[in-house]
Amino acid sequence: MASTGPGTGRRILVVGDIVTDVLAVLAGPVAPGSDTSAEIRVTGGGQAANTAAWLAWRGCPVTLVGEVGADEAGAARLAELTALGVRCVVRRHPDVPTGTVIVLAGNGERTMVTQRGANLRLSPGHVDAALGASVDAGHLHLSAYTLLDAGSREAGRRALAAARGRGLTTSVDAASAEPLRRVGAAAFLSWVRDADLLLANADEAAVLAGPGSPADRARALTEVARHVVLKDGAAGAVWAERGGAVVSAPARRVPVRDVTGAGDAFAAGLLAAWVGGAGAAEALDRAAELGAAAVGILGARPGPRPTTDGSAEVTG
Repeated sequence: MASTGPGTGRRILVVGDIVTDVLAVLAGPVAPGSDTSAEIRVTGGGQAANTAAWLAWRGCPVTLVGEVGADEAGAARLAELTALGVRCVVRRHPDVPTGTVIVLAGNGERTMVTQRGANLRLSPGHVDAALGASVDAGHLHLSAYTLLDAGSREAGRRALAAARGRGLTTSVDAASAEPLRRVGAAAFLSWVRDADLLLANADEAAVLAGPGSPADRARALTEVARHVVLKDGAAGAVWAERGGAVVSAPARRVPVRDVTGAGDAFAAGLLAAWVGGAGAAEALDRAAELGAAAVGILGARPGPRPTTDGSAEVTG
């Protein structure tokens, strides 16, 4: 069992991006300068929002802290999250749009073209206020997109520091390989040092830890975070604990329809289990379960459950 887990029933605060995904599931390779057939949907997205949605779907008390525009897209994104049972502590900004990501998906991969929009307005003060109002919170999960852009970086750093100061455990999802390369591994690792849990996929781990097997990279990163989970797609995942053993788990073998948001669902399954007191093997199994559920649907979010008790707190 994870000795640092805050305990069953404790609320998880998720901090980070809320966006509209324009998802195109391609029928074949992109034909530059011409047409490519695709199934296109407009859905809710954003790493933090997706993880919060899957946590709520799993039945975990969750609060999402973020920013949207005072536009139809922002209203729709908040309505979707509330319907799933997410408590939203979100400011609406009249002068910037809700973030948008164009997602090109196909052959088990996805490529994203991003406009972060209102997400860049996330501020340390908003994070502090959300933490202060969440007296039942036991854990804070941060999407690293907040750290990877200078506009929201101080809010991300403040979220981790303030959570630790209040006695919450913390986790960070490394987010995306190319932005990690741009900011540099050394800088990023200094921002997340002493997090209780760091999650990364194979590409992100290569940026942060250099060459080596998933187990080697996970062990190396425990010098920064107390626990490290590396996701390696169909090859499964590994969990390393500082000074402890490395635990590996296979991926679920399921038909893949769309991989968008699968890593966010994996993170939600992992956190729901670990925050509830589960050990590494059980947490990885629950993570794989939600990751498998995510790849079987179009889009990054689960559908709403029949009944929810979520509420929205919308300010600004």
